[in-house]
Amino acid sequence: MDLFVPPLKQPLATRMRPKELSQFIGQEHLVGEGKMIRRIIESKVLSSLIFYGPASSGKTTLAHVIAKELGVPFEQINAVLDGVKQLREIVEKAEKRRTLSGQQTLLFVDEIHRWNKAQQDALLPHIESGLLLLIGATTENPYYALVSPLLSRCQLFELFALDQEQVHKAIETALMDKSNGFGEWDIEVHPEAIQHWASFAAGDIRNALNAVEMAVLSTPKSSDGKVYIDREIAEESIQKRQRRYSGTGDEHYHFASAFIKSMRGSDPDAALYWLAAMLEGGEDPLFLFRRMLIFASEDVGMADPTTLTVVESSVKAFQQCGMPEGLYFLSQACLHCSLAPKSNSTKAIFSALKHIQEHGVGLVPGHLKDKTASKLKAKYEQSANESADYQYPHDYSNHWINATYLPENVSNISFYEPGTEGREMRYWERLEQIKGSSNSIRNKQR
Repeated sequence: MDLFVPPLKQPLATRMRPKELSQFIGQEHLVGEGKMIRRIIESKVLSSLIFYGPASSGKTTLAHVIAKELGVPFEQINAVLDGVKQLREIVEKAEKRRTLSGQQTLLFVDEIHRWNKAQQDALLPHIESGLLLLIGATTENPYYALVSPLLSRCQLFELFALDQEQVHKAIETALMDKSNGFGEWDIEVHPEAIQHWASFAAGDIRNALNAVEMAVLSTPKSSDGKVYIDREIAEESIQKRQRRYSGTGDEHYHFASAFIKSMRGSDPDAALYWLAAMLEGGEDPLFLFRRMLIFASEDVGMADPTTLTVVESSVKAFQQCGMPEGLYFLSQACLHCSLAPKSNSTKAIFSALKHIQEHGVGLVPGHLKDKTASKLKAKYEQSANESADYQYPHDYSNHWINATYLPENVSNISFYEPGTEGREMRYWERLEQIKGSSNSIRNKQR
């Protein structure tokens, strides 16, 4: 078997990492003509920056490009592995450098959200003094993950996941590049193979180029001395599609939000899509069930009270059967929530809570007090039994009597606003009809 045997060198993805802005792919809203990062590079005026975005969006690469374009000394720390000790060593080097040449040092802190408050605070005096220019990279929401003093000293830029077309471009560039790619090699790659890599990489250029390299180096030469890469070989080199979803951080909440809002919008296909995306990303099914339990009361509520029962039963069935059969129960709960009529009238509890928090709790009317306790009190105090005036609704037609149930100091107040969909309107119309009818005492069956 005749294979290409490359000299010992870095992986293709590392060799193809852009070294100047013209080679950088994606993030046109930052590096495009007239955009801020390009203007920073062209003006050679750099301040401290925070890059915020999903994995493989180019945060580290862009930091390297900025350092190379500006020609400033570059130091790098990974917040997962390094701490204040490594920061002190870099500060010492930066101080010597500034003394000898007057240069500032550009410090790149990858995964900066992994540093605690004290570690982040350790950066502040060196940024404030101008000794260090900081570029921090984070996949977490910086407003939650980073301390306010650090954010106030940095400009924040959001990066977005690369699309399939941009990954496609990176693959073609690597295949044609004669210095760092396979441009000098006798290779023929079918367009469908490139398309497969670009699709399955899901925005991750590194993953796509790793697959390209594996395909090229593991495929024997044909009789004509050329290596032919077709779709089948591409499929073997990248067999599982990359996932953008992460069970933690912003992506977790964005996907969950999309799932809930799709059910609220009564779109069963979209709800199933986001449900499947989270499951494929490794989400805990019980988290999804918890969201649907909340949804059943918050967004469906009285319009279809059976929804809560359906979701609760689905949870129990899932716990009994597990996966993969449990997918049916997830799907049924999701579809029921999506298709059910909607009402958010259960939010009435928040109006009641707000009223009590602002005005306090009134006294329980005498006729609503506990009968036994009131009887004992009346006997002890030789007074009238307050509870004696209570009228038992089941003794009246339609099981209803016109009575007061709120404290005396609370009148003409309404917390509950009935919805207009599903069973809720029928329930409300029935109550209104009963209120308008007579309240004759029923003939009780003895």
